[in-house]
Amino acid sequence: MFLGIDIGTSAVKSVVIDGSGDVVATGTAPLAVSRPRPNWSEQDPADWWAAVSASVCALPAETRRRSRAVGLTGQMHGATLLGADDQVLRPAMLWNDGRSGAECAALQAAEPAFLSRGGNLVMPGFTAPKLEWVRRHEPDIFAKTHKVLLPKDYVRLCMTGTYASDMSDAAGTLWMDVAQRQWAVPLLQACGLEPSHMPTLFEGPAVTGSLRPAVAEAWGLDPVPVVAGGSDNAAGALGAGATGDGDTILSLGTSGVIFTTLSTYRSNPASAVHAFCHALPDRWHLMSVMLSAASCLTWACQVTRTSSVGDLLQLAEQAYNPRAELIFLPYLSGERTPHNNADARGVFVGLTHETGPGDLANAVLEGVAFGLMDGFEALLETGVAVDALSVIGGGAMSAHWGRLLSATLRRPLLYREDGAVGPALGAARLARFGTGDADLAEAFTAPDCRAVVEPEADLTELLGERRLRFRTLYDKLRFTFEGTST
Repeated sequence: MFLGIDIGTSAVKSVVIDGSGDVVATGTAPLAVSRPRPNWSEQDPADWWAAVSASVCALPAETRRRSRAVGLTGQMHGATLLGADDQVLRPAMLWNDGRSGAECAALQAAEPAFLSRGGNLVMPGFTAPKLEWVRRHEPDIFAKTHKVLLPKDYVRLCMTGTYASDMSDAAGTLWMDVAQRQWAVPLLQACGLEPSHMPTLFEGPAVTGSLRPAVAEAWGLDPVPVVAGGSDNAAGALGAGATGDGDTILSLGTSGVIFTTLSTYRSNPASAVHAFCHALPDRWHLMSVMLSAASCLTWACQVTRTSSVGDLLQLAEQAYNPRAELIFLPYLSGERTPHNNADARGVFVGLTHETGPGDLANAVLEGVAFGLMDGFEALLETGVAVDALSVIGGGAMSAHWGRLLSATLRRPLLYREDGAVGPALGAARLARFGTGDADLAEAFTAPDCRAVVEPEADLTELLGERRLRFRTLYDKLRFTFEGTST
């Protein structure tokens, strides 16, 4: 048995796989996000640790006791600042925190190596500008900072007592030379930091330590090894078997991600496409990211007072009209690919007296699909060829949304077994591979498809027309958004 733990934004998920790689048990525990000011997004790292313990202990005791190794994954970019005594100095600023726009511009202007070596635009979601914000606005906390850890790596510290990270997650800090897979000293120094502030880097399957005896006892495990793991997107790709050149996933979680595996490094920062290391050696990936995907559905449930996302999706399917006039811009937390606009905001256009909850839900589903296509086009401009996309994440449960997404993206969507726990599954697979229980092909085989959704020609044409209106609406409104993130 092998245990995988995913520290997400809205929940921690844990899975156990057996010696054949099949999921045999899952556990989950919820998390909440604090938004004390507009465009701020924070969590208390103590909540991660409590939720991790709760999700692991939710697994059947006999099943988890047989785990031979643990793999970690989690939300990217979060800035966890620790003092010399490993105490947390402030709430962690998350991947969708947009407060650091001014710091992004300053870092980009001061250090060209963020593009040439970091391979990415300096954007508010990444870790580097968050530390620059702390240096400018909370200098006392910055001066006390001994280590900067990503969310899953703070959990690793609690589990093992070691400072370690993997290549895929660390690449999202903007402090790495992504092609060379190592910390880039000039990029750290641009933020007033040194390599000593950083954890040691490992490839995803490498062992980084073992469970502390007290943790092992509390969880009912032996003091088993803990491998480096990967970012949530890289681990999700491994859970779907995306290890070969051009293998692509669509992740429908809190955010929306299209992730394409590469056998060689390439980047296209001008279009806000992310270029990071994969969680396996000698592999990289390109990624388009929209900040609000399934989270838009959660929000729509709240404003329509619908009891659950499942009920809202049912209303949407019953009310669907592909010729509807209602358009939704899904930028509830700003946007990354391709706009790189932390000021962007959510908008409904076309409301009437007849608009009901199902109509709002469909506009949200279409708006997220259109936003994903914007990012997908930016990714395709790099020259990658994508024939189909494997779908993972909580949003993968809706067949109706699948029809809209497939028609918009103009590609078949492959719905694979255990897609809802993709990142945790990928982490468990890394643990299995890292301890030598399986070779590469066996450890990361693509799960069976439970459904394939093909683009429908008529729907593709209609949604293509509606997406043109969506793009025009953003272009007309984007100047009115300026300054809303400050």
